[in-house]
Amino acid sequence: MAITEGAKKAHRASLRKRVFNIRRWRTLKSEIKGTQDLIATGDLKAAAEKLPAAYKAIDKAEKRGLIKKRNASRKKSQLARAIGRKEEK
Repeated sequence: MAITEGAKKAHRASLRKRVFNIRRWRTLKSEIKGTQDLIATGDLKAAAEKLPAAYKAIDKAEKRGLIKKRNASRKKSQLARAIGRKEEK
């Protein structure tokens, strides 16, 4: 447990930040999963419309430091490629 006042204050701040990080993480996962589900069902028009929302969630997670830069670009690339592969078939 934190002993000094500064450590106690840092702990309180980390607990407050945790709430925002969890919310951002849930948004990230739900947007990616929603887009992937639309791709899997074959509804490519809806998936393409949902893609900017997924990009936004990924970019915000990257900005906040939840995921790294290359991880974010890889996730965006995989979503776009998945839509492209389905369109070719």
